[in-house]
Amino acid sequence: VQLQASGGGSVQAGGSLRLSCVASGRNYVMGWFRQAPGKECEFVAAVTWSRGTTYYGDSVKGRSTISRDSAKWTVYLQLNSLKPEDTAVYYCAARVGYSSTYYGRSEYDYWGQGTQVTVSS
Repeated sequence: VQLQASGGGSVQAGGSLRLSCVASGRNYVMGWFRQAPGKECEFVAAVTWSRGTTYYGDSVKGRSTISRDSAKWTVYLQLNSLKPEDTAVYYCAARVGYSSTYYGRSEYDYWGQGTQVTVSS
């Protein structure tokens, strides 16, 4: 499975961005992680293809929405009310099979190349 992420950019605090990730093949769940310079990789959100069940990390909960378009094998991450601390490279990831949890990096089998999000104050 190949993943192609896009949609990053530079915005001012309070702004919004929508990230997209297209998958080249079938998988069970797709997620987003982010990594800021000098910080560990952090879970952002995930969504299952079958039921559209969503999962969110605490840092973006209430400010973001993950959704999927099954016909296009595309997952979207809408980021709202962006803060400077949201600045990071955002990666999409895919897991082929079911798991009891989708919050850890090790749960995912494939990774996209990352897209930079920069939020200025």
